[in-house]
Amino acid sequence: MLCPARSRVTSGRARWHSRRVPESRKGPVRPFARKRASLFQAVIGCDEVGRGALCGPVVVAAVWFEPEALPKGLLAKLDDSKRIDLAEREALFPLILKASKVRFAARSARYIDVYNIRNATLQAMTQAVVRLEVDAPIRIDGIDVPRGLSGDAQAVVKGDGKVPQIAAASICAKVLRDRLMTRLGLRHPHYAWVSNAGYGTKVHRGAIIEHGHTRHHRRSFGDLFDRLNGGQSLVTQAAPQAERLDGFENIVDADPLRALRGG
Repeated sequence: MLCPARSRVTSGRARWHSRRVPESRKGPVRPFARKRASLFQAVIGCDEVGRGALCGPVVVAAVWFEPEALPKGLLAKLDDSKRIDLAEREALFPLILKASKVRFAARSARYIDVYNIRNATLQAMTQAVVRLEVDAPIRIDGIDVPRGLSGDAQAVVKGDGKVPQIAAASICAKVLRDRLMTRLGLRHPHYAWVSNAGYGTKVHRGAIIEHGHTRHHRRSFGDLFDRLNGGQSLVTQAAPQAERLDGFENIVDADPLRALRGG
């Protein structure tokens, strides 16, 4: 049995804990507070989405804005797209487009198979930044600075938590690519792209084994596709058509419709 003094301390702690705000009500901690807006430069931020997927294009967004000029509340909501749920990404997407200059670029699975994912991603990054037609410092998420970018261009490791324009680019690229994969998924329902966005989930990999690959699969990603072809590499088959991007070369702005002609 506790002594009276211990009981009073225990009950006091219980009352204090009961007044604490539940973790779920606090909301996520984001890296870009409005009061720190003056600390962030007006740079071009560039990021990609889809680099590790088994199918579909890699999509890049380049975003420029002046942090202090953003609408109230927008800066504080930016973060790495992986830390933001689907509903909030969709809500932020039109706000970013309206308050910023945004351009996109992409490379198809065929292009990736021939030139590899790193080169394809860097080429798309260069293209997206050039399409902005903005003279400003450039910050690229990751460790590589693409060739062809002049001036102050730097890679920033984990940049979507350090540079707000990179975070915005991450969100924009993620939303656009998810929409593209949803539309492709409706045409190829066996692979569950609507839910997995082309990444290598158990369901997706099982569907590849059962139904084979599509023109949107990256045949150079692992030995799964080679096994389906009796051990003969499928990558060489993609080479003659590598420049044909299945319409993904049309990705310039936020309209995904033009990029999905054909299957």
